Amino acid sequence: MPDALPIPPADLPPEAAPLTIGGVTLAARDLPGLARFYTALLGLEPVPQGAGLRFDLAGAMLRLLPAPDARPERGDEPGLFHTAFLMPDRAALAGWLHHALALGVRLDGASDHGVSEALYLSDPEGNGIEVYADRPRALWPRPPAPAEGVAMVTRQLDLPGLLAAAPGAALAPRATRIGHVHLRAGDLATTEAFYRGLGLAVTQRMPRASFLASGGYHHHVAVNNWGSSGVRPAGLAGLAALTLRATDEAAFRHAAAAMPEGKATDPSGNTVLLLPPAG
Repeated sequence: MPDALPIPPADLPPEAAPLTIGGVTLAARDLPGLARFYTALLGLEPVPQGAGLRFDLAGAMLRLLPAPDARPERGDEPGLFHTAFLMPDRAALAGWLHHALALGVRLDGASDHGVSEALYLSDPEGNGIEVYADRPRALWPRPPAPAEGVAMVTRQLDLPGLLAAAPGAALAPRATRIGHVHLRAGDLATTEAFYRGLGLAVTQRMPRASFLASGGYHHHVAVNNWGSSGVRPAGLAGLAALTLRATDEAAFRHAAAAMPEGKATDPSGNTVLLLPPAG
């Protein structure tokens, strides 16, 4: 089986890539409290789903499952590094930043990655969050030829400049989606190989981290073992599942060959679900 499907045109939006993010499911120790947090943060109302709740974003969902007896993560086990919410443009990110600051949200960081401008925070149960906006693809830094992919960087973000891009606070627009998911891993090489086997291509490697994407995006999935090791144990709060969604039959067949049940566990113990093309 090839590592990845052929790469479509480079201007393909991340949500239209052959394999994209379908959602993130979190095991919540305090389901009502976590739901209130995401409602305030994103301006979305939760929808009941089974025993849990879901937030419907453009083409994906954030699902919360009740897990009052789950053990809190220590942070050194594999799991969720962050869920990354992609704003449609820089003005939307700036409006959301005004909104977050008015709420008293504490940012954990703010970075210019060359391909994007990103804000970082955590929810009340310690699940990492990124809120970001992409730069136009023509401006993305690239590695020297003949290497392909991207050459993401981490520089200090110009927060005053970003805030000046919007007149005031605004909730996350309806077009907000989950652009990528970054995972904590144990064994990096085998975990990267698992996602390559699903049809994602490596776009960049950094010390102890790999970034993978479909359709020429900078990354849909990232894995790192900067502070984690081993295999994720059962019964933890936090990441319950990452859902990937195929947008065409070829991508679905390719990924399903590696996870015929529509569900698998990566070598680091993170659960992955697969959705077929809509319709």
